[in-house]
Formats: sequence, C-alpha cells, structure tokens
Amino acid sequence: MTNVNSTQNATTLDLGWEEWVSLPDLSLPAIKAKIDTGARTSALHAVAIEPFGTKDKPQIRFIMHPDPSDPTIEVICSANVADRRNVTSSNGSTELRYVIIANINIGEHTWPIEISLTNRETMGYRMLLGRSALRDDIQVIPSSSFIQPELSFDNYKKRQTRRSIPRRPLRIGILTQEPNNYSNKRLIETAEARGHTIECIETSRCYMAINAHKPEVHYDGKALPRYDAIIPRIGSRLTFYGMAVVRQFESMGVYCLNKSTPIGTSRDKLLAHQILGAHGLDMPATAFAKSSQDTKGILDLVGGAPVVVKLLESTQGKGVVLAETRKTASALIDAFRGLNAHFLVQEFVKEANGSDLRCFVVQGKVVGAMVRTAQAGEFRSNVHQGGSVKKARLTKDERRAAIKAAKILKLNVAGVDILRSDSGPKILEVNSSPGLQGIEDATKKDIAGTIIECIEANVPTVFRTSAHTSTRQNKTRKSRKTA
Repeated sequence: MTNVNSTQNATTLDLGWEEWVSLPDLSLPAIKAKIDTGARTSALHAVAIEPFGTKDKPQIRFIMHPDPSDPTIEVICSANVADRRNVTSSNGSTELRYVIIANINIGEHTWPIEISLTNRETMGYRMLLGRSALRDDIQVIPSSSFIQPELSFDNYKKRQTRRSIPRRPLRIGILTQEPNNYSNKRLIETAEARGHTIECIETSRCYMAINAHKPEVHYDGKALPRYDAIIPRIGSRLTFYGMAVVRQFESMGVYCLNKSTPIGTSRDKLLAHQILGAHGLDMPATAFAKSSQDTKGILDLVGGAPVVVKLLESTQGKGVVLAETRKTASALIDAFRGLNAHFLVQEFVKEANGSDLRCFVVQGKVVGAMVRTAQAGEFRSNVHQGGSVKKARLTKDERRAAIKAAKILKLNVAGVDILRSDSGPKILEVNSSPGLQGIEDATKKDIAGTIIECIEANVPTVFRTSAHTSTRQNKTRKSRKTA
C-alpha cells in the first residue's frame, strides 16, 4: 500500500511500516513509530494530561515515556491545544482526545502534523503515524521497516545544553503578597508574551499537605496544579512561612527560581554577613549585639561614630538609622536593646556620599547595574525611601564581588548592594527578591525577560522516575499488545 504520490516532486520520501521519528517541539529526540495508513489520526502516548492556559489560548501538559523498555524515563511535554475531538481507535472505541500540532522530523525531512494524545502504555509503539500526517511525496512500503536513519533512546540520557532545549509553554507561579506591583506585572507581561501561563499565588493563603507520597500545596480549598516553575517573591514579614511554601514546591519537584534555604540565608543579615565574610568578601565593619551592656565596645568595633544601626529584619531601608555622633549611637543601641531586638551596628562609609550600587545578578551574570542616590537630607538610597537611580558602569572588582556574593549564597537571581569605598567595593546586602522597576528604568533593559529566559533554560524536561513507579509500569508492560 502506498500513500498518494505527488507528481510535483521528483523524489519521494520512502517509509517502512515502522520508523524512527523525532518531535523536536516536544523535546522528544527519538521515538519508534508505527506507520499506519489505515488509521486517519496520528496518536502519541501521553499520561498525566493536564490542561492549563487561558480560554483564548488553551495549553496542555503531559508526561511521555518514549522508551517502552525503560519506563523510568519521563519527558515533560507541553504544547498549545489545537482541538479536542472524538477519535475512534482500531478496536472501535471512541475517546475524547486533546489534539496538538507539532513538527515531526524523519531523516532530513521536517513538517507539521496533527497529533492526538492518548495513553498507549499497552501498545507496542509510543506513536502511531496516521495517513493525515503523511505528505503527498511520502511512499509507505509495508514490506520494509526502518528505511530512514536510526535514532537512539540514549539521547534522553545525555545532558542537554541550554541551546539544545526547545522552548515550550510553561506554567509559572509567582509567590507574592502584592500581585499588582510593578515587578509582578512585568514578569506576567513578559512570560505571556513568550507563550507561557503565569499567575500570582498569595503566599499567606497557601497551606500544605506534607507526606512522603503526594506532597501538595493547597489554596482556597483545593490542591494547586503542578507548576513548571515558581518565582518566590515573598515579603520579609512572611519569610519563615514563605520558605516553608517554597520548600514544599521543591519537594514536589517544581523548579524554584531561588530555593528556600538561600532565601532564608539572604534574609538573615547576620548569617549572610558571616558567610560572605568567611569567603573573603569585603563589607563595612559590622558588630552584632542583643543584650550586651558594652555599648562602648560595640561602637569601638566599627571605628566609632558615625554608625548605621540596623534591625536584622529591616527591608527597603525601614529599620535602618544613621547615628552621626557617639551619643546618638549609644542612645539608639540602648533603645534597640530595650526592645529586645537583634540588631547590627555598621561603620558609615562617608565616601559613598549617600549612594550605593545595585547589581542585578541572574544565573551568575550581572545583567544590569544602577547607582542609587539618597534624596537631600536622607542617607538611605533605597528607591522606596525616595532615592534616585541612574545606570552604573561597574569596575571589574565590583562585578566580580556581585557575582561572587550571589554564588556564595546560592541565589540564581539576586540584587547585590555595594558601597564604593576608598578601599574598594564593600558588600552591603544581598536581596533574594529584588524589585525590577528601578533597575529597568535606569538601564532600559528587559530584566524581566532575562529572568523568564533563566526559567526556560532551567526547567527540566527529562526525568527519571522512582523505582516504585518503574515496578508499577513494568507490570503494565507485561500485558502490552501490539498496536
């Protein structure tokens, strides 16, 4: 049996009744497919099928086990939904299936085809290629098999480079208490422009089912769907609870842009300073105290007044006070001590002149930098405290310090604040959820786009399932029949 042969083509693409094919759009580099001209619709093995996206742009995500002999290999696939229709199989049963469109590659030929998604665990082939997918220049030779070049399932075991990973629609969640702020709006706008679905999840409204077999995060009375990635933008007041939610997503195998432990380390100013100092990064001279009565000793450790006194929980410049004289500093320390608060006392770097650098680091690279300058009469340069911003040109030492600080704290995305001093760059603070407005205004760069690209490059596609899953699937495989 042959398919319709086009007179417009001098040559034909010969296919046997079984061939190696690839679906590059779905990150499937090797599949053994049965070519069946008796079937109209093509079909692809899919389990854990989950629709997502919007009503105007529906999308689908599913798991594919490409190698029938090794069901521990799982590939997470996602695509736009082209249709949902009833498909009748060869045994006469009808099933409502999602239909997608993806490019198929056989030998040196690539073209788009419609594919229906269905569970083919009991079939001998993970893919069925029906006649509607066969071009006019294709000739099927039923007496032959594997006429086209052979592929290998070993492709799934090779480490994929960033360039080799095709971009697929992702479902992304932002953990936040302020869904309408600039940073979240920019991330949503950018992700949707790149074909992803992204939504805000209010951290405080999450609650968790903690167990060994099926950990879940619940929200408004039901379990949240599986996300491909989570962007943690948890407020400082929710650090402890937010870290627990992030940790829960990690236990579910979800890629988190910044992990829970690095977030906690960066939020603990004392711990962060201790770790950075242990790795040789220069910082303003710092003293830590709670109930010590030796105010003079604390001030002497940082070189005397003027000093900056910070609550450990301070953020956006709040809880940070400049004491210009020794008397004022002593009064502040006594006041914080009276509140039973943990606080840091740091030297005031005069030559910084009320300015600091914010270096925006994404995956080990400084993607933008700005100078923040305090308004008149204010020493805090934070944008939230009225500071102005402009694009900065970094020295090699400043760039190196910012990258090293983010790497040491194991943050994929970080805002590293640096003071320019006479003795070189001094690390002031490392922020695990830096805002985007100031840095994008100053640099005119699409920092939000860089963050989404980082997610695209790091969300895993190929997984190896547990031995338990493998055993269960091996039992299923024993009953497999030929398609």
